[in-house]
Amino acid sequence: MPAKSRRLLLILAIAAALPAGVSASGAIYGFVDESGVEHLTNIPNDSRYRLLLRDRLAPAAAALKVPRGVFALPTEQRPFDDAIRAVSRTTGVDAALLHAVIAVESGYRDTAVSARGATGLMQLMPATARRYGLENARDPAANIRAGARYLRDLLALFDNDIELALAGYNAGENAVLRHGWRIPPYAETQRYVPLVLAHYERLNGLARR
Repeated sequence: MPAKSRRLLLILAIAAALPAGVSASGAIYGFVDESGVEHLTNIPNDSRYRLLLRDRLAPAAAALKVPRGVFALPTEQRPFDDAIRAVSRTTGVDAALLHAVIAVESGYRDTAVSARGATGLMQLMPATARRYGLENARDPAANIRAGARYLRDLLALFDNDIELALAGYNAGENAVLRHGWRIPPYAETQRYVPLVLAHYERLNGLARR
């Protein structure tokens, strides 16, 4: 395995192992000391640390404070709104909720691919894409459709509890079940759920104006 790939796997493994709530940031920083030892952390408390893996939730969090670009638009003016509304009608999932998930997951970038392989507007993992018969995760309409179906099934599983459904979308439904129908104590999931809800509430507020 190439050294670059091994390093990325190491970064991802450390990111997954970091305790929940250790830092508000999901970014990973690192440096190699004079002895050749590589240091990785999500708390850069040394000037030698450099950013290695960006916090994927940072743009959506910043957009709540100062909405710019697509984040400042009402849903009907946002990209892919026609496809989102069509999927909303067939799945019953609120279009504003789908917009909120897309805003946080990909920022409406249909070419987005995460370090872990989540792809497209709704950042579907390969296993989830296969489960919902999605052949081309980069196809915006198909990606939205598969993601909405997954979210619909999560809402049904968790008795329409949006918080638990979103937790399942981020961490997997089994993680929510294992933790007694509670939001799992994972740092990203603990940030992800309120962030999507905040975007959802903001979009509903824009719609009422």
